[in-house]
Amino acid sequence: MPSNNFLLSCVVPVFNESPVIGRFMEALIKQLEEITVRLEIIVVDDGSTDKTVELVEPFCDDERIKLIELSRNFGKETALTAGIDATSGDAVVLIDADFQHPLEMIPVFVDYWRQGYQMVYGVRQDRENESFLKKKGAQVFYRIMHSSTGIDVPAHAGDFRLLDKVVVDALRAMPERSRFMKGIYAWVGYKSIGLPFQVRNRLAGQSGWGYGKLTSLALSGITAFTTLPLRIVGGLGLIISFISVFYALFIIFRTLVLGAPLPGWPTVIVAITFIGGIQLLSLWLLGEYVAGIFCEVKKRPKYLIQRQLGFKNQKDSNAAD
Repeated sequence: MPSNNFLLSCVVPVFNESPVIGRFMEALIKQLEEITVRLEIIVVDDGSTDKTVELVEPFCDDERIKLIELSRNFGKETALTAGIDATSGDAVVLIDADFQHPLEMIPVFVDYWRQGYQMVYGVRQDRENESFLKKKGAQVFYRIMHSSTGIDVPAHAGDFRLLDKVVVDALRAMPERSRFMKGIYAWVGYKSIGLPFQVRNRLAGQSGWGYGKLTSLALSGITAFTTLPLRIVGGLGLIISFISVFYALFIIFRTLVLGAPLPGWPTVIVAITFIGGIQLLSLWLLGEYVAGIFCEVKKRPKYLIQRQLGFKNQKDSNAAD
């Protein structure tokens, strides 16, 4: 059981959050102070182009507040990784800065952590504000992940969660550059529990997660955790091969019995275009996996740090493998 004198770290990835970051930091500090006397807040700026960094800098006069400024926009998954790498707490809370994640859930997370849970994550109660396409796409994605990997990636769960230090150490030990964090959280396992919460409206700005980014993230998750698409394409190719053999035998039989018929151009064209489409689809899926391998074997750093404030050993630039 964790004692009352524990260090609670909080990772806040930000990207162009200047309209709300000041109010959010004040509210977050107040909330964490009610939980423990030992706390640290690590704000990770993911290449913001507005005044987000300037608004966070004054908070770094408090030794409990730290800022990591990445060299460019690496994406939220990487920003979370940078923040997790920098934490030193007994427990780590991941939360967005747009007030959509209710701050009052943090002490509830901590209570369950005290009970022995090593990962406590928030589960959205509803997706009423999302489009039909987005909701159905999410359902299909989670079904594919669960059925093909055997890993239970909780549906409607996001990055809003508390991680025990044991889980944090496990995440740090995972070297892949393509970071599908929801899958990684589920893969490491440990004693976990999901708690329902109501997502609130953003106080300002709009979400940067459009259909393009969501589709790219889903593809990264699928190709990083399962080879099912390759097996499906392989099975489809096998089926088409068998059909082609039987069709060839049928043509030979018909020719021997009935004589050579007139050429069936529509059938030939349909067959060629269908098989060509399958081949292109196969190449695309294979390309996704090869691209993942290409990114991994280069072993570039996951992220580059341009500047950091509030750390004892500060450097103007840094890199993480």
